[in-house]
Amino acid sequence: MTQKHDITGLEDIKVLVDEFYTLVRNDELLAPIFLFRLNTYWKPHLEKMYTFWNAALFGVKGYTGNPFAKHATMPVEGEHFERWLSLFIGTVDTYFEGPMAEEAKKRALIMATNFERRIDGLKGTDKITLV
Repeated sequence: MTQKHDITGLEDIKVLVDEFYTLVRNDELLAPIFLFRLNTYWKPHLEKMYTFWNAALFGVKGYTGNPFAKHATMPVEGEHFERWLSLFIGTVDTYFEGPMAEEAKKRALIMATNFERRIDGLKGTDKITLV
């Protein structure tokens, strides 16, 4: 393996996203959920994730959407968020090191924590996520 470097732009984000979702697709806990939701839509999803992380890490415009709304109705529990975060952090650590790599892990932790808390808060209610 080549020496690790920091996440510096879109090409690095593509490596991160592609490698991470390869792990997700092969994970016994996460794969059934993602395969059910995305089935034949992997390419558009990956493209959206490139723009999401490019916006999140570098402020590059282009991402549109509401990530929480897409996840609010998924059948997920704490263990799913833990695995998602573990795979994401593992992917970052495998390929990258540096301040932006640390920032990506920090943002993933914040996102997973917030999504888990919000989804848990919706359980057992008749609330609907509109946006």
